[in-house]
Amino acid sequence: MKIPGLSFSLKRALGISGLKTKIARKVGVPTTKQGLERKIGGAILKGLFGGKKKK
Repeated sequence: MKIPGLSFSLKRALGISGLKTKIARKVGVPTTKQGLERKIGGAILKGLFGGKKKK
């Protein structure tokens, strides 16, 4: 029987999630599939249309 709103994550308890986050921030490459897709898509669009120019 599950208790609503209560969950347990082994990765979270062992600190794996936090470690992955720290590495991703230092390296600049997201570790999630969605984050990686956004980064690659942004790079492609920037290459096609050029970056935003600041004045």
